[in-house]
Amino acid sequence: MRGIPAEAQHEERVQPLDEAEERAWRAFARAFIVVPRVLEAELHAAHGITMTEYFVLVNLSEAPDRALRISDLAARGAMSLSAISRVVDALVRRRLVERVRCPSDGRGLLAVLTDRGLDALETAYPTHLRGVREHVVSHLAGVDLDAFARAVGAFAGGDAE
Repeated sequence: MRGIPAEAQHEERVQPLDEAEERAWRAFARAFIVVPRVLEAELHAAHGITMTEYFVLVNLSEAPDRALRISDLAARGAMSLSAISRVVDALVRRRLVERVRCPSDGRGLLAVLTDRGLDALETAYPTHLRGVREHVVSHLAGVDLDAFARAVGAFAGGDAE
């Protein structure tokens, strides 16, 4: 690897990446940074929502009764409880989500997708879909999408579902 002293490369006895692995890693790392920014810019420009807000709306829309514990939302997004709480608070202020006490134990808080939130999601969905097709799917022609989904899902320590 250029730019890293030879002694540092071998200090932990880690096998260096070969050329193909290095190309794959760098391409993935760039996509990991660029694609979410592009998708977020498109969503924000068209609908005034962030990717994280979109993520919350999608997850709530797919949940039974359009409701999830705040802690479950945090886990799904690999976010801290305080970070997801700030996102939910912003959605509550816009009346896209409501916070309610969990009826089963009274201690936990649920985020519940409102009708207005579902409308916002349905309005934003075509923009997001168009962006995903343009910036991701259109570049995967000939790639085994099931294998790709498994590999990328494994990166995040979970499945591709």
